[in-house]
Amino acid sequence: MKKSLYDINVKTISGEEQALSRFEGKVLLIVNVASECGFTPQYSGLQKLYEKYNDQGFRILAFPSNDFGRQEPGSEKVIKSFCIKKFAVSFNLFSKTKVLGPKQSPLYKYLQECTLIPVGKTGLKTFIMRCVTGFLLRIRGDTLPKRHEVKWNFHKFLIDKKGFPVARYSSEIEPDSPLLVNCLERELKK
Repeated sequence: MKKSLYDINVKTISGEEQALSRFEGKVLLIVNVASECGFTPQYSGLQKLYEKYNDQGFRILAFPSNDFGRQEPGSEKVIKSFCIKKFAVSFNLFSKTKVLGPKQSPLYKYLQECTLIPVGKTGLKTFIMRCVTGFLLRIRGDTLPKRHEVKWNFHKFLIDKKGFPVARYSSEIEPDSPLLVNCLERELKK
């Protein structure tokens, strides 16, 4: 990738346009989130991760999306209230974002064009989850992710200080996973 994500603008949860260049020099974790997902408890782990590394130049950018199982049906106001009341979220929340399909946001188009292979788990539980999520998307007539695209809510992209993706993690990788934390700590030291 030749261009960093700093050329992309997004909208905050309050609706203000914001350039991602605002985060230049920070290590970022970009996560597509949903309030009614089996992975929603990861908000707690994300908040702990943010609190631990925030003063070292780490930021979490959370983008609610209704693309996976329609698990984020609320308005931005409802989403923000839920995140603050239920999980005391203090990291950056953004407006609802299209991760898949013809109206895909420029940010997710950029992220999914990177050639990084998602770090994920293997085994029967992961296989069953993939089958169930694919089935759910098909029966509802939702956009099915392509091979290189995000498969579900709470997929994570780690971005270096120059604005380039360096790692990506599938939904089942928890925010406190050594796989994620070790890479984050390496990037913070650079």
